[in-house]
Amino acid sequence: MTSPASVLRDAFDRHTWATLLMLDYLATLDPTSYEAGIGGTYGPIPETLVHLVAADTRYLDRVEDPDPPRPADEPFDIGALRTQVQDNAARWADVLDRLEAGTLGARIGPRDDDPGYDPAETLLVLQALHHADDHRAQVCSTLGALGLEVPDLDVWSFWDDQRRSR
Repeated sequence: MTSPASVLRDAFDRHTWATLLMLDYLATLDPTSYEAGIGGTYGPIPETLVHLVAADTRYLDRVEDPDPPRPADEPFDIGALRTQVQDNAARWADVLDRLEAGTLGARIGPRDDDPGYDPAETLLVLQALHHADDHRAQVCSTLGALGLEVPDLDVWSFWDDQRRSR
């Protein structure tokens, strides 16, 4: 039976699946074929994916600490990014366990002109999913503009690939 918790878990499973699929696809290409950026996106594909994964990690860090230190940007390394995405997936599973148990309490401390948010659980969960989809779409737009194949990251493909047999 479908429950609210299972819907949210599937959303995060798809979140992980889409980012890993993107990284696996890029690993098949010559890196020089996708280093350029296009207007209207975050930037070149390597920078965008480093940003996407680092931000996902920061959202998780904020679940535990309202004002975590901002980590240094890492270089673009597909293997290291894959590992971080998988580590984040395990952390999101723990967050969702705590949310379901009613023991998750997150807040975001004030910073600069931002007053902070308390509670922040919903904000962090929604932002993580939206932010990643936004940047994956930018990467796909860049790939298409560069004349490269665009991986199919949509929810239907995720469902057919990962969930249909459940």
